[in-house]
Amino acid sequence: MTTMTENASGLREFKMPDVGEGLTEAEILKWYVQVGDTVTDGQVVCEVETAKAAVELPIPYDGVVSELRFPEGTTVDVGQVIITVDVSGGTAPAPAAPAAEQAPAAPAAPAAAPDEEAKPTGRKPVLVGYGVAESSTKRRPRKGAEAPVQQGGTLFAATAIQGELNGHGPASAQQRPLAKPPVRKLAKDLGVDLATVTPSGPDGIITREDVHAAAAPAQAPAPLAAPAPAAVPQAPVQVQPQIPAPAASYDGARETRIPVKGVRKAIATAMVGSAFTAPHVTEFVTLDVTRTMRLVEELKQDKDMQGLRVNPLLLVAKALLVAIKRNPGINASWDEANQEIVQKHYVNLGIAAATPRGLIVPNIKDAHTKTLPQLAESLGELVATAREGKTSPAAMQGGTVTITNVGVFGVDTGTPILNPGESAILAVGAIKLQPWVHKGKVKPRQVTTLALSFDHRLVDGELGSRVLADTAAVLEQPKRLITWA
Repeated sequence: MTTMTENASGLREFKMPDVGEGLTEAEILKWYVQVGDTVTDGQVVCEVETAKAAVELPIPYDGVVSELRFPEGTTVDVGQVIITVDVSGGTAPAPAAPAAEQAPAAPAAPAAAPDEEAKPTGRKPVLVGYGVAESSTKRRPRKGAEAPVQQGGTLFAATAIQGELNGHGPASAQQRPLAKPPVRKLAKDLGVDLATVTPSGPDGIITREDVHAAAAPAQAPAPLAAPAPAAVPQAPVQVQPQIPAPAASYDGARETRIPVKGVRKAIATAMVGSAFTAPHVTEFVTLDVTRTMRLVEELKQDKDMQGLRVNPLLLVAKALLVAIKRNPGINASWDEANQEIVQKHYVNLGIAAATPRGLIVPNIKDAHTKTLPQLAESLGELVATAREGKTSPAAMQGGTVTITNVGVFGVDTGTPILNPGESAILAVGAIKLQPWVHKGKVKPRQVTTLALSFDHRLVDGELGSRVLADTAAVLEQPKRLITWA
């Protein structure tokens, strides 16, 4: 898809590209440039979140930023213009933006009050303004935002967020609270309304500490006796003396609505499709992994494993790969359109990873060809990339079998749902010291539970049972990594 156009005046329009193979929209998380900034070919200008991952977008030419069409937090359809750049070599029409900020709103638009950005201070982050053109926009409307208002040749979105939240109506168009995307995500997770938070950062930016302080009003000395501060308006607390107050987190709004989009939307769609398409069967086995835990400690001291991520998950992954090699029929997929079973002669091993944006499943390509040190290196890179939020869409495509480690949360086991297009997923439970009959005597041993879910259309109970039993056998007797490999 073409992502840029140029007109006679030397202005080039950069369109939202399809960064995830068939995705239809993406949310703008952060702008790295502002109107008037000089950009060069290949420079990253913004970060967007698709249904699969967060992606940085580079600009494909040199010039001066003339217009940002959308504010941060806006979901934009693929193909819509998001930024305009003047490539003529002259001065971009960016100064029109500050002029428009100093001008009052047009009389015909009563909802638009004079913009509060017209201060002689330095440039502020692009959080509000530069709305989309009225004629071609089909994006979802932002909560608390008025219709775009034309000012001085540049579109601005007049907002009345705080006025609406405080019940004062659109008497004055309040500025959208300034906060970085991670802080907005934290506030959303904690149910904190940024419009009610008093900022302590430079230039009035809300910090993580401000959000945590607003989320824990119970730490105040006397919350029931003291009146609500004027600077932080909150809904009145319903005090019921006959019922003990459960927690201060119930103060304020009774509920919070979170838009379903991005990674969460993709997860919901995929899980519903999988659960109601593939007939799931889950089998369980509880096993003694004491020898595997000893091997993990030995490998940590091995010179060939120095600097690598060595943990029980590494050996679980290797054990599953051995079981797949012995039972290749598990590594397949169901082709509904052609009514065929597609047998895979490679293993792209998916590892479920919890990230601030939701659960993602990147996979290790051709995991079956990797030695133990190579597998450890790939696991380490996969986890580090996921935690940084830099996992690419390509890294999450083409998986064949997945491992989900619920044991890190202290959970014993579960019934995992298949990733679409895969035939099996293995859940690893917590490893705990438990009484176990070992060599005829009850002894404390390291014990865990494995759960294997598989698609019963192409995996019979016998095949699924063999895969689970072989995986458990390797973890009980790690020497089988040599004899069965």
